Amino acid sequence: MKQRVGFALIRESLYRKLIKPSSVTRHYCTNVPPTPPTPKVHHVSKKGRLLTGATIGLLIAGGAYASTVDEATFCGWLFSATKLVNPFFAYLDPEVAHRLAVSAAARGWVPREKRPDFPILGLDVWGRRFSNPIGLAAGFDKNAEAVEGLLGLGFGFVEVGSVTPIPQEGNPKPRIFRLPNEGAIINRCGFNSEGIVAVAKRLGAQHGKRKMETSSTSSPAGDEVKHGGKAGPGILGVNLGKNKTSEDAAADYVQGVHTLSQYADYLVINISSPNTPGLRQLQGRKQLKDLVKKVQAARDEMQWGEEGPPPLLVKIAPDLSKQDLEDIAAVALALRVDGLIISNTTIQRPDSVNQNPVAQETGGLSGKPLFNMSTNILKEMYLLTKGRIPLIGCGGISSGEDAYKKIRAGATLVQLYTAFGYGGPALIPDIKAELARCLEKDGYKSIHEAVGADCR
Repeated sequence: MKQRVGFALIRESLYRKLIKPSSVTRHYCTNVPPTPPTPKVHHVSKKGRLLTGATIGLLIAGGAYASTVDEATFCGWLFSATKLVNPFFAYLDPEVAHRLAVSAAARGWVPREKRPDFPILGLDVWGRRFSNPIGLAAGFDKNAEAVEGLLGLGFGFVEVGSVTPIPQEGNPKPRIFRLPNEGAIINRCGFNSEGIVAVAKRLGAQHGKRKMETSSTSSPAGDEVKHGGKAGPGILGVNLGKNKTSEDAAADYVQGVHTLSQYADYLVINISSPNTPGLRQLQGRKQLKDLVKKVQAARDEMQWGEEGPPPLLVKIAPDLSKQDLEDIAAVALALRVDGLIISNTTIQRPDSVNQNPVAQETGGLSGKPLFNMSTNILKEMYLLTKGRIPLIGCGGISSGEDAYKKIRAGATLVQLYTAFGYGGPALIPDIKAELARCLEKDGYKSIHEAVGADCR
């Protein structure tokens, strides 16, 4: 019976589509009433109804659960849930995945950390309060699009850039290559930047918004929220670069200082990217000394309030000789540089990645294979500067234990990037929790007590 009804419906449908009455037919068949249109009936399968019902049920149950649990538990659930989403980014082109991640953070489509940091992780550096020493390195948010969202993930500080004076596209694509088995990335982006004007507009808008939100949520006495940075909790660093075609590197960095330093809790002179021709030559003793003097003068000639000018740091490469390190340490001490970031990516290819065909791509290598190299350079620089200059350890950190090793090697603060790209937001609370356990296990009561422990 069902088959006959089905054939009849198909036959009628074909008849209506293929044998349409013409105007002539309607003229001679005026006494034939028109066939009323058959109403469309949307049949929903049993499986579809079950799926829809289950989805609605899950949403209702999830809403009910969220309304009954405490904020910390729900926050932890949200961070854990990102582990389900993050693997899908691996199927996308690396640069597309990166673009989507920045957009998601910029739109607030990422979890927001509501749980307070472990007290043992809090520390004061450059007269500013860091709720924890875990930072996001430059290169992720190059154009300062997602500062609020990234700080909201629970980073103690976020560094944007590198920012160049004039917009530039960077090197041709493809220029980012994954080595997932090695937990590494090779990039040759070449300071792709929207330029300081675009970045200044964004930072200005975000700065004002964060200050308004902070003042509206603070108590009249201002005791409940201890501001870390200029605009509120969370420290913002701005990483400055030079244009590829610029013949006056110092002028580029000075321009960046004049335009962006008012929004920065610290500034970074990036002279260590391997993807801009001639940039690493600025790490030479004379070149570095001349450059730092000019940039410091540009910063100090500006008018500053009670807080004073932002600290000025220099980011160096891991591919340096002992003599290079000695020269950099001497300049940093003589000119009282506020800090050093150790290190940028490497042009070397350690044995752990040599067998991977992608390792033949030119560019800077970051991630786990860089850890030992950058940590050794960090330890050497701590000894050369006698612990007088705050160091930021960067390169290969993917766990709280890694962060702890950097701190024991001489780092006051640490940064990650590649591991964040692979692990996503859920990695951040995990690293902080493990770092706190490492400190407590060895009997330390603060980060400062552990800094340089392996060098003493």
